[in-house]
Amino acid sequence: MVIIKSLILSRYEEIIFGFSTKICVERKPPFYFNVSTSVGDDEKIVRENRELFFQELGLKLENVAIQKQVHGDKINYVTKGGFCGESDALITDKRNLGLAISTADCTPIFIFDKKNKVVAAVHSGWRGTEKKILLRVLNKLKEDYNSSPQELIGYIGPSICQKNYEVGKEIAEKFEQKYLIPKGDKYLLDVSGINYDILLNFRIPKENIQLSSYCTFKMKYLLHSYRRDGLHSGRALGIIAMR
Repeated sequence: MVIIKSLILSRYEEIIFGFSTKICVERKPPFYFNVSTSVGDDEKIVRENRELFFQELGLKLENVAIQKQVHGDKINYVTKGGFCGESDALITDKRNLGLAISTADCTPIFIFDKKNKVVAAVHSGWRGTEKKILLRVLNKLKEDYNSSPQELIGYIGPSICQKNYEVGKEIAEKFEQKYLIPKGDKYLLDVSGINYDILLNFRIPKENIQLSSYCTFKMKYLLHSYRRDGLHSGRALGIIAMR
């Protein structure tokens, strides 16, 4: 099994973090190592995959909170593992409780307040990015925990990169020109770049942020991509927790 780690989150001993990939010796096409029950994969295999992945991180299945992501801006504060309803962002101050983000191109963002000991996990595709779900999470951390930007650590995980994310005019016009590259009658949209700037504009120091260079679309051997594989794409999970 291959798990992607975050260099910036790895600085903190109390943080557990891992991002799953397609690679596991026992898993075959079309879904490979898939951790989603919503893509047509065998649910027994998916459960086994989750258990294997969580075990590698030192977590148990029942101690990971999993949401139904709906491309909205709802934030859910969680205190226990298991299914926690519809939302696209999770926050907790509980120890040994994993927060899961499911992706296959969308941008996942993971936040750690190193002073107040709070973690957050955000799912932000173009819809969530338009709704500024990440900014809503940051403001909620400030309101509920008095989080200071100086104390926040942010990791933007693997997602589809700009040069491979083509959108139509109706989507492009929702975003600032600096995040768009014209391509014929289409545009290339930089979703992760927008979220990176949201972190910076919140005054989180640049040295407190890591932006993954892994493109889900490009790295066919390693990462799931719905844009590339369509209905044959599995899903990854990114997990953050505090020991």
